[in-house]
Amino acid sequence: MALGKIKADTLEHSTAGSLDTQYVVNGSAKAWNCFNGTGTISLRDSLNTASLTDNGLSNFDTNFTNSFANDDYSFQATNQNPSGANPQIMAGTSATSKTTGEFGVRCQNYAGTFSDVDGIMTTVHGDLA
Repeated sequence: MALGKIKADTLEHSTAGSLDTQYVVNGSAKAWNCFNGTGTISLRDSLNTASLTDNGLSNFDTNFTNSFANDDYSFQATNQNPSGANPQIMAGTSATSKTTGEFGVRCQNYAGTFSDVDGIMTTVHGDLA
């Protein structure tokens, strides 16, 4: 079975008009994941996520399968609100924890206390190397 390529500079939909493919390429998430952040952490589902590192209470690193071109990518993190409990706040760990190969997140509850939480979800936008 021969594999082929489809090349296009513009995508066109019969009723919605056309779209430059660069908007699709540049606007698509280059990595995302959903993981369990309690007990033994584990990926539930992901794209471009090689592994997770548990650095202790509420301190997690996401390690990319394919690195980014630089560390100027954007990432967002959120979580499920467990059993109607008070919401968690997700934040990056520090500037030194964001490299072309990984980034870190921490979870705090509404009172500012670090706490592990189930159902952490991240999305990353940027240029792959």
